[in-house]
Amino acid sequence: MFEIFYPILFLILLGAILSAVFIFLSAKVGRKTKLGKKQAPYECGVDPIGTSKESIQVKFYLVAILFVLFDIEVIFLYPWAVISRNLGMFGFIEMCVFVIILLVGYFYILGRGALKWE
Repeated sequence: MFEIFYPILFLILLGAILSAVFIFLSAKVGRKTKLGKKQAPYECGVDPIGTSKESIQVKFYLVAILFVLFDIEVIFLYPWAVISRNLGMFGFIEMCVFVIILLVGYFYILGRGALKWE
């Protein structure tokens, strides 16, 4: 019964074994030079200055939360779009109410100035 899964199991085991072998060979055969520039943290060509414990403005969190909120709205719209013809007028009105509620929330956010950058 499980014979059809043997090729998949074989490929998974082969991948795991080859990965372990390559990691081991890289650790044993590879060069082990510790230069000053290789050990320094580096990002986008800018030398790091200051501490890593800097505070992030709350507006970034707010925009991230709003993005997730409206992204989830799209997740709810896709299944409705797939079966919208089968739902009839009731399904259409139901989704219109859902979108109107989201638009009210969006205009409330705009009215409060949550998306204004100063």
